[in-house]
Amino acid sequence: MDSIEIQPVAAPPVGRIRPPGSKSLTNRALTAAALADGASRLHGALRSEDTQVMIDSLIRLGIAVESDPGTGNLKVFGCGGRIPATQADLYVANSGTTIRFLTALAALGSGRYRLDGSLRMRQRPIQDLLDALAQFGVRAESESGNGCPPVIVQAAGLPGGRATVRGDISSQFLSGLLLTAPYAAVTVELSVDGPLVSQPYVRMTLAVMQAFGVTVAEQQPNQFRIPPAHYKGRDYTIEPDASAASYFFAAAAITGGKITVEGLARDSLQGDVAFCDCLAQMGCAIEHSPDGITVIGSAPSGLRGIDVDMNAISDTVQTLAVVALFADGPTTIRNVAHIRHKETDRIGNLAAELRKLGGTVEELADGLRITPAPLHGASIATYKDHRMAMSLGLAGLRVPGVVILDPRCVEKTYPDFFRDLAAVMKAKPAEK
Repeated sequence: MDSIEIQPVAAPPVGRIRPPGSKSLTNRALTAAALADGASRLHGALRSEDTQVMIDSLIRLGIAVESDPGTGNLKVFGCGGRIPATQADLYVANSGTTIRFLTALAALGSGRYRLDGSLRMRQRPIQDLLDALAQFGVRAESESGNGCPPVIVQAAGLPGGRATVRGDISSQFLSGLLLTAPYAAVTVELSVDGPLVSQPYVRMTLAVMQAFGVTVAEQQPNQFRIPPAHYKGRDYTIEPDASAASYFFAAAAITGGKITVEGLARDSLQGDVAFCDCLAQMGCAIEHSPDGITVIGSAPSGLRGIDVDMNAISDTVQTLAVVALFADGPTTIRNVAHIRHKETDRIGNLAAELRKLGGTVEELADGLRITPAPLHGASIATYKDHRMAMSLGLAGLRVPGVVILDPRCVEKTYPDFFRDLAAVMKAKPAEK
């Protein structure tokens, strides 16, 4: 499809949804399982572009990954920390987790590895990771010399030792190093220079490592010590994606509906469940139960604007920005300057598309201020960014004539998103 027009809801919906598995957990689990001793089975793994390029790359590195055609579960045959292939050309599309995790993982090999991606990936920074690897004695460089992919790794194993990595652009640099560190020749000591963005994702990394048998000692905040160790193959179940869940939570807020996302809990490994706290501040009711999280919206009236630091849950900035269009009073989103380096400039380009819908938007250096105004339909550009498509499409649940261009970009993390959204929005209406 070149475009899709979102249909406004006829009544506040009451429904349930279980989004596909977490992309972030899937790619972390794939990395740990690939390095482990023995085989692992990953239950509930996400199948999307971002995870498929990870799987394809692991296979090119000589690590076997099989999919059960009946269940969709993955079986990964770990390499015991020894990369079988001595050379490989890896294509990662626009998957930040894949290129950052595999650049670090490739350092464990013996040979030459090249990692490349889409045009946008060639604009995304990776020099901070390369600098940290250099401190360990690894030869890894930006092929173009501009600090962005393609990346060339001339590997002869990971010596280990001490390194410092910047944390203000992406937490994925640190996560990639942590995931690989147990296979260094000597103990690894990692320090973060400056503020660390998206800290819950680092906690997620540590939790996955522990699940596969490696515990990391955090000596002080943002200082980590990882002695030599091996992951152990295991069965691992992946939670539904909390970032994807945010769209359904937001849909309830916008429409005044009641939507339950199954499989998530308050103590989820994924920090993005805290998006519900933002909705609570805006006036929604949140219910937690053993089988999921429910949001009860206060729209079409009653949503209020808020001032919020979203550094820890920055993948949900676009979602909250769309909810803010329907609030009473302005909403300010702060401390997310790093999202300019994501799949697109998620501050500047988001502001441009919100204005197309009629919103009054002030672009800040580290965020946005959104003031509600009369809204109208528009054709929305997505910039090949899955989150632009999924979040801005929500506006069409209330505003006629919202058309999402290039909706297939959601295949990056949620291929069936628009189908699932339509099904939930046609769920049983709320009782009066």
